[in-house]
This record gives sequence, C-alpha cells and structure tokens, in this order.
Amino acid sequence: MKKQSTKTKAQGKLRGFTVTELLMVIVLIALIGSVGGGLYVGTYKKMLVGKAARDIVLAAKYARIMAIEKQRPYKMEFDAGNNGFHLTCSSPGEQTEAVEQVIVRDLYFKPVQFGGDVKFEGIEITPLASETEADSGELTGITFQPNGTAQFAVIQVGDGKTHYTVSISPATAKAKMFFGTAENVKIGTVDLDAQG
Repeated sequence: MKKQSTKTKAQGKLRGFTVTELLMVIVLIALIGSVGGGLYVGTYKKMLVGKAARDIVLAAKYARIMAIEKQRPYKMEFDAGNNGFHLTCSSPGEQTEAVEQVIVRDLYFKPVQFGGDVKFEGIEITPLASETEADSGELTGITFQPNGTAQFAVIQVGDGKTHYTVSISPATAKAKMFFGTAENVKIGTVDLDAQG
C-alpha cells in the first residue's frame, strides 16, 4: 500500500501547460518574429544596394589593374535594362587577325547581375578626348586605359530608398564609393599643381 500512495503523490506534482498558456507563448513568438522579420527585410535590401556599389568598385579596380598589366584597354559596360554590367577587353581573333571585343570571364571576375530591386539610377560618363560628341552619343561604358587613366564617371545605384554613388577619377582611374545620391556627393577634379 505504501508504494501506491507515493505514486499518487508523484503524479499530483506533475503539471502540464494549459491551452491559454500555450496560446500566449505562440502569440509572443509570432510578435517577436514579425518585428525581427521586418527589420531583417529592410536590412537585407540595404545590403543588396551596398553590394551592387561594391561590385562596381571592385570591377573598376580589376579593370584598371588588368589594363595596365595587359597593356590594352578594358571597358566596363553597363546594361541598365538588365540591371547589371560586365567587362570587355580587346583580343586578337583565333581564326582571323581582326581584333574583337571579348567579355571577361575568369577566376577573378564574371558579369554582375544586381539582386532584388537594385537598379542603375544614374550614369554619367565623360567621353574620351578622341571621341567626338556624335561618336559618343549616350555612353554606356567606362574605358580603362593601359596608362592607368579612365573616363570620368559617376554611377548611382539604388532601390528607391537606399542610394550609393560610385565615382571614377580620370587621372588615376581609381573608384570611390559614397553613401547617398550623386547630388549629395562632392565630386570634383584635383589640381595636382596646386597641391605642391
């Protein structure tokens, strides 16, 4: 008889959750999840815009280095319709002596396609000195020269809320990334003689 009474006492101490308590926990988890999810989506969209701008900067650095190393022009071509860009370089044809433009695909670079709602919001490129205004039309690419120079360019990418601007210096072909729109970024030429 003693064994039965201890079993009954042990069973009396065990207690489960009520339906109300379970529902309260579920509602609390749902609230925390919805707040966290909203923050995550906003942060993810901002990250995509920043990644697109960094991709442009890295591609510009790569194009500059390769143009100097290979001693031939490299061009960064923008495809605003498909929200992406690629690099091209001139290469002699395998079957003919004619020089043809080849899209660069190697271990260090491949064509870039923006993710999410990221798109080009503005592209301004100055024509090369050798190009006439009739030849240049609407420029869709930046040429990096073998002497370490490039066309002056300002590229703005964004998703309607977040904006990044990339500028490329003509004298050094170096790219810089700024947070904000092109109007908010102070971009100018540097007078090397005045710097003494």
